[in-house]
Amino acid sequence: MPADRTTPGPQSYDVTADSAASPAAVWALLRDPLTWPTWSRVDTAALDQSSPDGGVGAIWVFRTGKVVTKERVTALEPERRFAYEGLENPQLTDYRAAVDLSELPGGGTRIRWHGTFSARWGMRWFTQRYLRRYMLAVATGLARHAAGQTGRS
Repeated sequence: MPADRTTPGPQSYDVTADSAASPAAVWALLRDPLTWPTWSRVDTAALDQSSPDGGVGAIWVFRTGKVVTKERVTALEPERRFAYEGLENPQLTDYRAAVDLSELPGGGTRIRWHGTFSARWGMRWFTQRYLRRYMLAVATGLARHAAGQTGRS
């Protein structure tokens, strides 16, 4: 049976960045959406007023250029794992991602940002490549900013 060209299977990305900062320092930035514009490519970020603590179930709203996305926090393991799912995104469907933090043997933190998504059939190759580069820049920005906050480089 031929593949259904309107509902392609999921795609994924998996990127890592290392930071001289502790997992606690990285976590503090990751958990506060208002810091994201300082270390990522996001222009503005806000926490939905229905969940001001930002815990599981909270909805975060991001704007990058003209694109506005909404994401819901699905898991929080302090200083270890932050997971979320896309609610509104004009480019992606079925978006789920997680950021895993692990302490490096010599100190610092490894940031692993990974996710799965579906993109429109004609945009799959572009979206895969673009999202991987974009998320690597986000993870690297987080790593550098956290290290700068703690005075370690």
